[in-house]
Amino acid sequence: MIPELKIAGRAIGPSYPPYVIAELSANHNGYLDIALRIIEEAQKAGADAVKLQTYRPDTITLDSDREEFKIKGGLWDGRTLYELYEEAHMPWEWHKPLFDYARRLGITIFSSPFDTTAIDLLEDLGAPAYKIASFEAVDLPLIRYAAATGKPMIISTGMADEEEIAEAVAAARDGGCRELALLHCVSGYPAPAADYNLRTIPDMMDRFGLVTGLSDHTLDNTTAIAGVALGASIIEKHFTLDRNGGGPDDSFSLEPADMAALCIGAKTAWDALGRIDYGRKSSEQGNIQFRRSLYFVKDLKAGEIITADAVRSVRPGYGLAPKHLSIILGRRLIKDALSGTPTNFTYFS
Repeated sequence: MIPELKIAGRAIGPSYPPYVIAELSANHNGYLDIALRIIEEAQKAGADAVKLQTYRPDTITLDSDREEFKIKGGLWDGRTLYELYEEAHMPWEWHKPLFDYARRLGITIFSSPFDTTAIDLLEDLGAPAYKIASFEAVDLPLIRYAAATGKPMIISTGMADEEEIAEAVAAARDGGCRELALLHCVSGYPAPAADYNLRTIPDMMDRFGLVTGLSDHTLDNTTAIAGVALGASIIEKHFTLDRNGGGPDDSFSLEPADMAALCIGAKTAWDALGRIDYGRKSSEQGNIQFRRSLYFVKDLKAGEIITADAVRSVRPGYGLAPKHLSIILGRRLIKDALSGTPTNFTYFS
């Protein structure tokens, strides 16, 4: 059975075009109007959904400057987790206007909750699905709580090994989730394409029997398109208005033109996969005439023997196929043949 799920009525799975999620994340940079514009641009670009992140700094970490709470290296070097999440979080009072605006535009909106109070808020807003972020994939109580809503769920698997993925899937099932998807993910920001090991996607599909996609943190669309070719049914990319906007996630996010290209390219790649088919394609029909075939290249009279210098394989394709050359050489003509005319079986007894 081919797995599938539905989010807000949109069927998702191998039998349907890829579901493209524009991850708004922290790219609002502290301004509601920027968040609203990101939703608008995601809709214009052709994304199927826009996704938020629902947390407050105190629901995701502690306000501590102990060494283990400090970020070392990378984009956010030297900052404490609390400082980063204080800047990056989406104020909870923004959620309703963002949900309302997305619905007016006709683009699906949902979120990644980071604790149970976030799920409660999102339930009040009628969120149609939940996404569990990679860092929360080991939080099995959170997964069970989200699953108990009965909504479709997507779990990112960055940093999780096979056993941890299996535990997350089991927690979702135990909690009551019946529509579940996994996203292959590398939790680097940005992540090099070489780390993605996209052959994991079909293996995840085989191992877990679920709709499988890709959460892509590379800087362009190549990895995402390749993921579609390997079976990814969902593509998630961070999305911003301006990669140079200075926000914590801007530098590894797609701008509107790139998101539009992803939406087109992902669907084109899926279309190109098609099905197993060795038959002649509709676009080839007009070119059949230009294949090679056997033509007479000298005048022959009825009764003469066809010799090698009397027939050649040339374009166009109105004569006998070249594979018949050995059959007709040495045959005696039963009617005249003119140079430049195609061969056919009516010339031979």
